[in-house]
This record gives sequence, structure tokens and C-alpha cells, in this order.
Amino acid sequence: MIEVKVRRFGNSLGVVLPKEVINRLNTRDGEQLFLVEGPDGTYQLTPYDPAFEKKMTTADGILHRYRNTLHVLAK
Repeated sequence: MIEVKVRRFGNSLGVVLPKEVINRLNTRDGEQLFLVEGPDGTYQLTPYDPAFEKKMTTADGILHRYRNTLHVLAK
């Protein structure tokens, strides 16, 4: 567990992430992070966009279903 403090930044509140957390999230200055709420009310901070993952899962299904059609169209 890593403790962080909520601090005021202008008119907003924020937290400063320690270097070890930045390294584990594989992120850097200016990149987006996503705060995802779990079913039990907890939160998870992740560099991966869950909406994008859902879209890619849908796209994989379409690519699989129409594989032959897409192959013909690619010619």
C-alpha cells in the first residue's frame, strides 16, 4: 500500500504519484490515466481505457465473423 495526500492545485484537488507508482503504471507527464470504479465501490487507477478495450473486443468479433468477406474486399 502506498499512501498519497490530497493537495490543492489552484482551484482543484489532486494527488502526486510517487516515482515507483509512475513506473508501475508505465506512464509519464501528460499521458492520461483512468480511474475506474469497481462494483464494490473501490477505485482502480489504470493507464488503459476500458471503453477502448470494449471497442476492440467488438471489433475482434466483427473481424472474426466477416473474415472471408474482409479478405475478398482487401484484394
